[in-house]
Amino acid sequence: MKSEEKLAGLGLLTAISASLCCITPVLALLAGTSGLVSTFSWLDPLRPYLIGFTVLVLGFAWYQKLKSQKQIECECDTTEKTPFIQTKRFLGIVTVFAALMLAFPTYSYIFFPNHEGKTAVASQKDIKTTEFTIEGMTCSGCEEHVTNEVNKLTGIIKTIVSYENGNAIIEFDQTQTNIEEIEKAIANTGYTVTDKKEIR
Repeated sequence: MKSEEKLAGLGLLTAISASLCCITPVLALLAGTSGLVSTFSWLDPLRPYLIGFTVLVLGFAWYQKLKSQKQIECECDTTEKTPFIQTKRFLGIVTVFAALMLAFPTYSYIFFPNHEGKTAVASQKDIKTTEFTIEGMTCSGCEEHVTNEVNKLTGIIKTIVSYENGNAIIEFDQTQTNIEEIEKAIANTGYTVTDKKEIR
């Protein structure tokens, strides 16, 4: 295997690793399971380094590919066809795929269905707002995963989830659902509720 192929494979692997913590919630949603979602959250602090490494590796692969093509240019009569895996087209496909993987957190929300809270509130006094502190969220994909799971419950009026703040502020009708049910829904995503406090 030529060095450009090895570098392309390594670049692809690091690109996937850089976004694995954001890809996992989507895979869990598609598979219908949520238990392993936060398994790769430990990769999040390494993300900037993995992105940098991916760019360096693929950049060097392109340098090697273009340099080796210049050296081969001659008047020789070659009839041997270059395998696809050794072509610029293959390296281009790998580069585009790696870029899509690195950008995944910015568009991961499109994979989650929109379950907006559609609750008819009988009385304003039944509405409660609670803030849940959540451990394990690392990107907007995590926010969408928690929002999607919580909004499946009956009685949810509004859900605001922030991975940056590590919390979810949920407004709900306490005659239709309760804090324990919401906490259970969040736990189903694989993240952990570490604290909760009533806002009103």
